Parts: sequence; C-alpha cells; structure tokens
Amino acid sequence: MRKIWTIGARELAAFFNSPVAYIVIVVYLLICGWFFSANLFFDQQASLRGFFSMAPLMFIFFAPSISMGLVAEEQKSGTAELLFTYPVTSFAVLAGKYAAACLLMSLAVLLTFPYALTILALGQPDLGALATGYLGLLLMGALYLAIGLWASTMVNSQLSAFILSFLVSFCFFILDKFIVWMPPAIARMAGFLSVDNHFKALSRGVIDSRDLIYYLSVVMFFFAWSLYLVQRRKWRG
Repeated sequence: MRKIWTIGARELAAFFNSPVAYIVIVVYLLICGWFFSANLFFDQQASLRGFFSMAPLMFIFFAPSISMGLVAEEQKSGTAELLFTYPVTSFAVLAGKYAAACLLMSLAVLLTFPYALTILALGQPDLGALATGYLGLLLMGALYLAIGLWASTMVNSQLSAFILSFLVSFCFFILDKFIVWMPPAIARMAGFLSVDNHFKALSRGVIDSRDLIYYLSVVMFFFAWSLYLVQRRKWRG
C-alpha cells in the first residue's frame, strides 16, 4: 500500500508540475459554471439539474485528457521498461497512477461544491439527491478513467490514447440513446451497459446496488485488462 501511495503521489505531483491539471480543472469549472448559471438565471431554477444532465457528456472529454499520459507517455519515452523493473509490482504501478488520476478528477468535482451551497442558500433542494448525484459523478469519473488507463496501456502515443479512450467512453455514453430502435433483448443489455442510464438513477437520489455493482465491475474489468497488457509486455521482454 505504501508503494501505491508513493507512485500515486509522484504521479499527482507530475500532473500539477505540468499545465494538464490546471487546464482540465479550469475548463471543467468554466463549463460546469455555465450550465449551473444558465439553469439559475435564465430558467430561474435553483437546482443542479443542468449541471448533472451535462456531466456524463463532459466526462468523456475530461477523463481521457487526464488519463492519456498515464502509461502511454512512459512507453513512448522508454521509461516504462525502467519503471516496471523497479522492485514494485505492476499492480502497484497501475494502481498508483490510477489513484492519482481519480484524485485529480475528484478535486475537480469537489470544486463545484459551491454550486450546491448556492442551491442550499436559495431553496430547499433534496439533500439526498444532491449527495447521490455527487456520488454518481465520482463513480462515473472512476469508470471513464479506468477506460482511459486501459487505452493508455494499449498505445504508445498520448493522442492515440486520448482518441481510443474517447471513442470507447462515447460508446458507453451513447448506448441508451438508441434503445427504442433495438430488439428487446439487445435493448436490455444496452440499457444495463449505458453509463448515463445508471447515473440518472443516482442523480435522482436512488441508490440501487445494481448501479454500484455496474460501476465497480466496469472499473475492475478495464483495470484488470490494463494489468494484463502490462504483464504481457514484461513477459515478452
């Protein structure tokens, strides 16, 4: 655990020693602020409905921006081989990098908390829905970052990792948009695999164990696949 934390702290410092962390956080807050303000001033509704409704779409751009360099940059520069020969397991390296990306994403999400305080000051929002909505944001961010970690282990270029991560994330996002045209059996499967579908339930204040299991399962699937890709590369030398 100490090694995971050491690698995670190193990765987090790397984020903040480059423009990546600042650009991602500032752009994320500006776009979130726009949707929050539009809902508050133009629609005159003291709610986070606009913010939560756009979050799934925004995450498929921001998560790949954070995760694209986790492994791809190390592979391109040739430092990946050195990193994975250190006396730490591949699991610790990937877990540390993934944890750092999740912390950065969580910081960006938590910085939107003043919106929730504003809503609390202006009205009487459903506190349960607010809490589960933020929980859904964190789980959804973790899912997209797991896809980003996998994409970063697949290729040696940050740009390729971004595009691959974006495309896979977009597929998860858009699945439930075509359910009405699908046969019932495929529609049920597409509905279960859709990220947006599970987030909608949480943003309404409904905590269903199936939603939590879904997010954790997808995260574990892509993390395990990333670990396999790294291990296979080590076995091949």
